[in-house]
Amino acid sequence: MAENNYCTILMVDDDEDDFFLVKSAFEEIDLSFQYQLGFLPNGQDLMDYLLRDGKYSDPSLSPRPCLILLDLNMPRKDGREALREIKTDPDLREIPIVILTTSSEEDDKVLTRNLGAMSFITKPASFDELVGILKTHYGEWFR
Repeated sequence: MAENNYCTILMVDDDEDDFFLVKSAFEEIDLSFQYQLGFLPNGQDLMDYLLRDGKYSDPSLSPRPCLILLDLNMPRKDGREALREIKTDPDLREIPIVILTTSSEEDDKVLTRNLGAMSFITKPASFDELVGILKTHYGEWFR
């Protein structure tokens, strides 16, 4: 868990509507800590954020996340590439990453597990299912 019982969660997805659904789903859950949910539209912005490059150079504007929700299929740099870079960087590899994607391909599940993702979740069809998934898994994600 992040310092002072506060957590920055980053959602990296090229669909901003999915971000708003996840944000609403987190609001439905009674988390035992304060959090901020941030949004980044692609893997390149994620890497810039984590490495504090460019517009993310101010550490107060780019706090280290305690969890990353990562889509796989995005422009500029996809989630597979970003995951690989994060998990091979000694300063970043301990950040928990949950794959949250439309993919249900077994190859993607195996690859992301082998690269070090904590969980692989295919985006559910309904909001209630999303809330259920978050309720089921958030305990393991925020140990």
